[in-house]
Amino acid sequence: MLELSGVPIEDTFAEAFPMTAARLVITAVNSHWAQVAAHAAVGYAASVIGCDAEAGIERELNSEETPDGRPGVSILLFAFNREALQKAVVNRVGQCILTSATSACYNGLPLVPDKNIRVGGNLRFFGDGWQFSKLLEGRRYWRVPVMDGEFLCEDWFGTVKGVAGGNFLILGDSQWAALAAAEAAVEAMRGLPGIILPFPGGIVRSGSKVGSRYKKLRASTNDAFCPTLRGVVKSSLPGEAQAVYEIVIDGLSLEVVEEAMRRGIRAACRPGVVRISAGNYGGNLGPFHIHLHKVLASA
Repeated sequence: MLELSGVPIEDTFAEAFPMTAARLVITAVNSHWAQVAAHAAVGYAASVIGCDAEAGIERELNSEETPDGRPGVSILLFAFNREALQKAVVNRVGQCILTSATSACYNGLPLVPDKNIRVGGNLRFFGDGWQFSKLLEGRRYWRVPVMDGEFLCEDWFGTVKGVAGGNFLILGDSQWAALAAAEAAVEAMRGLPGIILPFPGGIVRSGSKVGSRYKKLRASTNDAFCPTLRGVVKSSLPGEAQAVYEIVIDGLSLEVVEEAMRRGIRAACRPGVVRISAGNYGGNLGPFHIHLHKVLASA
């Protein structure tokens, strides 16, 4: 078995699947209010198992990186198709960004015919007839009057086919050791352009498997990696493993997901970690099979 810093890396693969993604650039009068709007917009968007989208903060932007010269934050949202993505983006921009003090919202991806979603054009009706638009360099922006001035939102947002569900598992000899390693992995991946870690703090304690003994559930607890079920299920845990955390990565391309996994796994290999593994479903869930050994062998 391959080892990295003394930690065994299981010869397995993470199974990922295609989703449609959009990038939103949120700006505000200062970085605090840009963060407020961004955090609100990506709330309750950890997994499409139960959410309208998977979403997260990509990175902070300085005033030189934003369309209006103000501090900003870029966020990524992922859904199974453009129709579902448009609904999620319009709802989240309308409920969380339009309502946030001093905010504006811009498209962060190239516009491609027949691959865009309409956001500002759907939200303009909140202006109750007082809204108006400007066409600048071929792109339309809607200006909606609100009580602190105007909410500016771009009309159309580009989309791309992204990759969701890249992952790896951190098996620790204690809960503390596994959590510390997961936090180190998250820190190593944060700020990498093109990826998000959609779960709380970038870490998943409740990894899932496909299916359930209850017919209404599409997914249920990954019992093979639950320490308390060792002995009553077919466990995948070595004897010394007492806690497992999963890191899930969504990205705008397969290559950036692989780079994030590479950075995260290397950072997670530290004292107290007894093995690194990954979640897959025998190749039946998605077409992207990201083999841990190959990821770590390539630069």
